[in-house]
Amino acid sequence: MRRKLATVALLAAFGLGMIPLESALDARQRAAGLRSAALDLSLRERVGQMGFLAALSGFRSPLAAILWIQAHTAWERTEWGRMAALFDTVTTLQPRSLTYWDMAAWHMAWNASVAALDDKTVQSEALRQRNQHQYFELGRDILERGIRNNPESGFLYERLGILLRDKFEDHCGAARAFARAAELPGVMPYVARFAGYELAKCPGHEREAYEKLRALYLKGENERLPTLLSILEEMENKLAIPDSERVVSPH
Repeated sequence: MRRKLATVALLAAFGLGMIPLESALDARQRAAGLRSAALDLSLRERVGQMGFLAALSGFRSPLAAILWIQAHTAWERTEWGRMAALFDTVTTLQPRSLTYWDMAAWHMAWNASVAALDDKTVQSEALRQRNQHQYFELGRDILERGIRNNPESGFLYERLGILLRDKFEDHCGAARAFARAAELPGVMPYVARFAGYELAKCPGHEREAYEKLRALYLKGENERLPTLLSILEEMENKLAIPDSERVVSPH
């Protein structure tokens, strides 16, 4: 008992000494438009007293790594509710880790959603589909929170675009996410094409999509991939583009 109390006292003393440094870091992040993890009572309830003191004492990263391993174990055991709660704690502790946000969203929107649809203990197919959609929503919520904590990350916008495209069939939303990702540094060139492809499926935006895809075509041979050419030809036919103005020769 004495050893435990001494450990708690040591962590508390170290944590109190870290508060000014943590506060200064938080102020700098907020001034830069970023957000840091909030160490509040809800976090204490999730990680316990010792875990909370460890986080307060500057040990957020190793604590997050330990909880991430526990979340992976929960995934292997298909304990989806526990896994979701652990992911939420991990991302709270390490909101600047893009991998944590990405993998948490993937586990929810892909793995857990498939399990929900295949859950034969639920007799109603409609209920299984509703449960599956709820995991889609959890995945989207995770990515949107990740973006709020990392607004400069094109990677998370790209992952959101993929989720909206593949799970929600929300082509307009996917186009916006891909377009935003393409504006940020560090993303692959294909993201701009994805934005155009999805915009072409967004009702009322056909002309805008055509102009964007045409601009990509005119950038050079590297952009003239089969999918781009196929969509351009389809849109030139749909928009009745004169033969003399087409970039894809009519058959």
